[in-house]
Amino acid sequence: MPAYFVLQYDYVGDVVERRAPLREAHLKLAREARARGELLLGGALADPVDSGLLVFRVDDRAIVERFVREDPYVRGGIVRAWRVRPWTVVIGGEDQADAAKTGT
Repeated sequence: MPAYFVLQYDYVGDVVERRAPLREAHLKLAREARARGELLLGGALADPVDSGLLVFRVDDRAIVERFVREDPYVRGGIVRAWRVRPWTVVIGGEDQADAAKTGT
C-alpha cells in the first residue's frame, strides 16, 4: 500500500548560485520520478531559499532514499543535510489517489 513521505533538503547558503549547473539533471531526475507516479510535488522554500521539500507516494521508503543517492544536488554538495519522514495525510490525499486510479 503506497504511503506518503516528505523529503526535506537543507541547502548550503549559496544554493541559488551553485545549483545552476546541476539544475537540469536534478529536474530530469524529478520528472522521471513524477512520470513513474512516485513524486507528487517538489520545490524550494523561498524567502530565503534554504531548503526544499519533495512529496512522494510510494510503497517503500527505499525509493525516496534512492532518489536522494542519485540526485545531482546531493552529489554536487549543495544539500548539506536531508531527511525522509513518513507523512500521515488526513485531508486531500484521497483526491490524488482517486485521480491516479481514474486517470483524471
